[in-house]
Amino acid sequence: MKLAIYQMEVQAGVPDENRKKVQHWLREVAVKHRPDVAVLPEMWTTGYALPDLEEIADDEFGETLTFLKPLAKEYKMDIIAGSIAVKTKGGIVNRALTISKKGELIHTYDKIHLVPMLDEPRYLVGGKEKVTTYDLHGTTMGSLICYDLRFPEISRTLALQGAKVIVVMGEWPAARREQWDALLRARAIENQCFIVAAGAVGGHNGTNYSGHSTVISPWGKIIELADAEKEETLIANIDLTEVNEFRTAVPTFESREPSLY
Repeated sequence: MKLAIYQMEVQAGVPDENRKKVQHWLREVAVKHRPDVAVLPEMWTTGYALPDLEEIADDEFGETLTFLKPLAKEYKMDIIAGSIAVKTKGGIVNRALTISKKGELIHTYDKIHLVPMLDEPRYLVGGKEKVTTYDLHGTTMGSLICYDLRFPEISRTLALQGAKVIVVMGEWPAARREQWDALLRARAIENQCFIVAAGAVGGHNGTNYSGHSTVISPWGKIIELADAEKEETLIANIDLTEVNEFRTAVPTFESREPSLY
């Protein structure tokens, strides 16, 4: 599977400008690299302009989906479209989207764990549905969002559902970059799967973002790693047979004793 990951500098509060950036990026990677899957970071339409979300967040099945679906179909690539702020009847959620190369929305996930340090609970509501997997190119995958990374249960749930690739989208603070690096690698090793992380750079309202988008193998090997501060594209080819190889060599799933935990 060939991946293109956009480590993006999100312009907080200007969704139209961010959509233009993503449109240009998708066109560029489609022409230069022809990836199977393109991956975007967290909250890439609005950034963390949280007080403005009532005005600038998407409606359900709104502008961003309308924008992305024809691009996925035109460029014949699946888009794990990061996450965006979406207005729902219950409040505004931080929602991850996956769009197939046929231009169809095939999976959504609303961020369960909201970040108290960034005041998310004041402006957003947490997801109420359990995480589920989805299939791309015959591969079982899962998505989680930023602060979710700190809760190992959520990635383990995806792995137990058969996920061979877990995609993490974030605008993780630079002050805790070492924890981002360590947690991503730990999630790959403990779940014996690929971790694909799309982070952000730049900053907003006194918080700088960590960069370090990455692809990590089930063995914990860093396949690709982006810069800490600059906007860039990562291109990675992953061999999914490594997942079964590692799970056979180190059969931790068979060794589990959940009734004793």
